[in-house]
Amino acid sequence: MEDIFEIDVEYKGEIREFEGRLVLSGYEHKIEIFIEDISVFFEPDEERNYRAIVGLDQMSNKNLSPGLLQAIAHKLESLLK
Repeated sequence: MEDIFEIDVEYKGEIREFEGRLVLSGYEHKIEIFIEDISVFFEPDEERNYRAIVGLDQMSNKNLSPGLLQAIAHKLESLLK
């Protein structure tokens, strides 16, 4: 069973909608968010703030900006804390 959901994120004055899914592994979890055709994983750090796990080759994509990733991470934090 996959836990698919949609998340609305405000970025640069515009509401954008992304599909995501919860990935469980033992006692840990990650959240996979699909941005255009790129899969980005978000995981909690030691302080339970979410961080994006992105390869350098993916960051060259113009649809993946650090500001957008930060907006998604903040939205996840607000929903899950």
